[in-house]
Amino acid sequence: MPNGISTCCLESIAICELVSQNPKLVTTKYIVRGRQRIFICAWKKMPDLRRGVRQAKKVNNNNVEDNAAALVAPTPRRGTRRSKVQALKSPAANPVVPGYPYPMPRPAGRGRGSRPIDQDKKPDMFGAGVGRPPLNLDIGACNQLVVGAEKLAADAEDEGSTSPVPERVQVGNSPAYKLERKLGKGGFGQVYVGRRVSGGSGNTGPDAVEVALKLEHRNGKGCSYGPPYEWQVYSTLNGCYGVPMVHHKGRQGDYYILVMDKLGPSLWDVWNSNNQVLSEEMVACIAVEALSILEQLHLRGFVHGDVKPENFLLGQPGTPSEKKLYLVDLGLASKWRDTSSSNHVEYDQKPDVFRGTVRYASVHAHLGRTGSRRDDLESLAYTLIFLLRGKLPWQGFIGENKGFLVCKKKMATSPEVLCYLCPSPFKLFLETVTNMKFDEEPNYLKLIGLFDTCLVSSASLRPIRIDGALKVGQKRGRLFIDSEDDAQPRKKTRLGTPAAQWISIYTSRTPMKQRYYYNVADARLHQHVEKGKNDGLYISCVASSSNLWAVVMDAGTGFTSQVYELSPVFLHKEWIMEQWEKNYYITSLAGASNGSALVVMSKGTTYTQQSYKVSDIFPFKWINKKWKEGFLVTSMTTAGSRWGIVMSRDATYSNQVVELDFLYPSEGIHRRWENGYRITAAAATEDQAAFILSTSKRRSQDVTQETLRTSAFPSTHVKEKWSKNLYIASICYGRTVS
Repeated sequence: MPNGISTCCLESIAICELVSQNPKLVTTKYIVRGRQRIFICAWKKMPDLRRGVRQAKKVNNNNVEDNAAALVAPTPRRGTRRSKVQALKSPAANPVVPGYPYPMPRPAGRGRGSRPIDQDKKPDMFGAGVGRPPLNLDIGACNQLVVGAEKLAADAEDEGSTSPVPERVQVGNSPAYKLERKLGKGGFGQVYVGRRVSGGSGNTGPDAVEVALKLEHRNGKGCSYGPPYEWQVYSTLNGCYGVPMVHHKGRQGDYYILVMDKLGPSLWDVWNSNNQVLSEEMVACIAVEALSILEQLHLRGFVHGDVKPENFLLGQPGTPSEKKLYLVDLGLASKWRDTSSSNHVEYDQKPDVFRGTVRYASVHAHLGRTGSRRDDLESLAYTLIFLLRGKLPWQGFIGENKGFLVCKKKMATSPEVLCYLCPSPFKLFLETVTNMKFDEEPNYLKLIGLFDTCLVSSASLRPIRIDGALKVGQKRGRLFIDSEDDAQPRKKTRLGTPAAQWISIYTSRTPMKQRYYYNVADARLHQHVEKGKNDGLYISCVASSSNLWAVVMDAGTGFTSQVYELSPVFLHKEWIMEQWEKNYYITSLAGASNGSALVVMSKGTTYTQQSYKVSDIFPFKWINKKWKEGFLVTSMTTAGSRWGIVMSRDATYSNQVVELDFLYPSEGIHRRWENGYRITAAAATEDQAAFILSTSKRRSQDVTQETLRTSAFPSTHVKEKWSKNLYIASICYGRTVS
């Protein structure tokens, strides 16, 4: 009740907490009555709060928080005069998928994360033969567990629904099945053995006595207003080599049900049963057959998206297919080829989207890039090395930033280190697949041929059948090796030595005057800036290295006035707000490793409102949210491991994208350039480099842009660029690759 009086009968200590939690409540006086004190509190008159938006008292009033939150300057040219406060979110746990079984989240378009779990926990076992000697593939079925009504109801509760799992299943024209033992459970469904109520013969096929029944609740995370996405994938891939057959599917009550062939143990089961080590020949057989399966999957236009030991299953023990390999779990599958045009899907990066399993995911999946065939092959490489060595260097990371640490470790681990003590074919395979381009077609035959020397046994004695490879290329009893080598050495797209360098971006401009200063100490900064201002130049970009400053000034900014501050804090919100009140906007900023910052604010921009955020992680979710509100990134910097991002309304850009990498996103930048984007902001920490690329609102002639990475400030290169009418547009110091 604004301007009202509230009488509160409280303990004296409690009133302090009440007032601290209610900024509009003010204690005016209190009356002592026995052992009680009666406090009389008044409600301060304050602006209304609606959805976190505070109406400003005057045109240029700004809403502030500490540096862990976004700061917003309201527009002085419009009647809104509002400022939003964004709370800094802690780093999100990297999304991962459960171990096995089949259930998986439904991807949305080309990117959707999945529910986080402990990646290093032992996954649910699926299939027969867990705990038996794996190389003797005559593995008996695990002890049968008859599932009763109470257990089925409990399973339904585990899945987050109140509907009990049916004891008897019949969908469409399928036979009737009784649910028996539970094979596994994931975050999006459960898999049971279904035994035919009557009739049936054989171990596989539509008439099999036992099948695998996958049940997903209609309100589950894997379903969105209809059948699970995985159904569509299985419909397209049914009959694909190495993919288990789906015989029936339909809805019964509240559950969507798939009736599939029941398989045997997974490679995870086999690895565990064999003291967590597999022979070189067995892993080589797995490599060859897995490549054959992935090739057929890719030919159908899909990438699997979650290649790992838990998703490779053998056939049922005691059957002719007990040594045959299958790839299951298509819940994260996505299309690499556009159905209508048959062209490769477009490249994109959404750093807040992760799909896959942290331990085996490609670095591109970690970074939120559109999935393509190379990602399945990189995950296969990690799977093979894990089965051979028993451990990967990035296992053991815990905490909310686990995904960040794992991806960083993957990119910092060379093939020589990762494949230490592994036969050379595994290292060659890893080097090949991690150097593939986004839309590159893998040479499957050549990759299969790498493992030829590891296959020493005759076909009948091999631990895994390699039917797929033998069908497509057999030459004199050995696997066919493509003899056609690349004519030119391949340019490495990812591998290299992490380094800290200057990153300078040059953009074509009409001839103009530009000047730069570098290795500038705090005490000399004012002298250099004033000299440039006296010559009619304004600061266009700033950067820092080793706590020294680099300043670029030119005559082409269009600014009419400029102020700057060198502050020991990152960032000095009070000073920034004072300048916002005077209609100055941040046009450039730089942070030093000691936490200090140089902030430049100017008049003469097109900006009408501004917001900035300081974060310990690259705040892509916040950026994406502000994009939807009409803001665009206009400046960014780092100080140590902290990011500072500035976004403005009414910038001269029409669209923006982000390229973020633990080394240097060369391929991504070039693909963005091809689509008409140009780098408009860059920043880097010791771990990551980020680039904002934008398209211009003005459709002018093509703008040329180049990037340069140098160990020292690029003073020896700038004049050469100037001679080509290329001028420094952005500069930063931080993570790259040499």
